[in-house]
Amino acid sequence: MTAPLLQVDNLVREYTLPREKLLRAPGKVHALNGVSFTIQAGRSLGIVGESGSGKSTLARLVMALDKPTSGQVRMLGRDLHALPAEELRQARRDFQMVFQDPYGSLDPRQTVERIVTEPLAAQGPVPREARRESARAVLESVGLRAADLGKYPHEFSGGQRQRIAIARALVTRPRLIVADEPVSALDVSVQAQVLNLLQDLQTEFGITYMLISHDLAVVQHLCDDVAVLWQGRIVEQGPPEQLFTNAQHPYTRTLLEAVPQAEPPMAASAVAGVPAE
Repeated sequence: MTAPLLQVDNLVREYTLPREKLLRAPGKVHALNGVSFTIQAGRSLGIVGESGSGKSTLARLVMALDKPTSGQVRMLGRDLHALPAEELRQARRDFQMVFQDPYGSLDPRQTVERIVTEPLAAQGPVPREARRESARAVLESVGLRAADLGKYPHEFSGGQRQRIAIARALVTRPRLIVADEPVSALDVSVQAQVLNLLQDLQTEFGITYMLISHDLAVVQHLCDDVAVLWQGRIVEQGPPEQLFTNAQHPYTRTLLEAVPQAEPPMAASAVAGVPAE
């Protein structure tokens, strides 16, 4: 059996609260409490849950932007949090992140070329023409033009900015992309375009996604598997068609019940005050 691309084992993250009294030990918050899952190469796992469930903490730990209290995050068999700093820097080529807010995640003072090639520069010296060619290729792969390289973020729409953020994540040709609410800040009309783009890129480049979202429709559209996170624990996991039609855990059913349902239009006679037949 092929080893998984990403393996998370019994991940725990505790945060210490400020001390309230001098002689009393400070309290602790358990953001994650024994989270485990695997993602096979080329697959997509959706992490769903309400605010405060631990989704963003999990993303930071998988990206090695924070250290776990205990547990392991293994990428291609390597424990990311046990790697020396230089090895971790080189390992980051294999995993990148797309953030929620395309307005806040792009430096307004930098050109698109500088923004997109930033991950390449972090890996070490790369000739400028090689960086430029890489930026040109990924921009075109996300539906933008090479002519956009010299522009600044304020010259683009929200959906275009998120395409730039996706291009930046793609430029190192990563094996895994962690997408933290990648469409929640976009207009509904643009969300489907970005989700379809992510699907197309997965087909073209064989990318593996860990998608974090509170929107069950987004997860169902993109993911092969869904894990429901509640109070720092995964309480249910399975394919979306199974999970959303036959949820077993009460919290999963609560999430599903909270999804707005379209109501049938009211009959004209009822609108006029006459009972509908």
